[in-house]
Amino acid sequence: MQAILHALDEPRRREILRRTWTTELSAGELHRGFGDVTFGAVSQHLRVLSDAGLIECRRAGRHRYYRARHRELGPLRTWLEQMWSQSLADLAALAEDEERRTPSRRAR
Repeated sequence: MQAILHALDEPRRREILRRTWTTELSAGELHRGFGDVTFGAVSQHLRVLSDAGLIECRRAGRHRYYRARHRELGPLRTWLEQMWSQSLADLAALAEDEERRTPSRRAR
């Protein structure tokens, strides 16, 4: 459990876990999703997640594909899913507020 909590302590690792929650992604795809992180840093995050048993890696030729291992999270799974759902709801509310405050392009 200590390794899992350590892995989840870092926001970028939680984001990698979120991105691989429903779809398998290559290390390159994950890297491109973070504009300000080196490929080496993403690889290190993947190693920590893998060592904690939170993601699995599938090799296909020179590529590696990653997917979250839901079962390994046990009770933390519900907490993460709720956190991600709330974050999406908050983002939608912010976007709707911004749309209401910004004059319509058609009105110009």
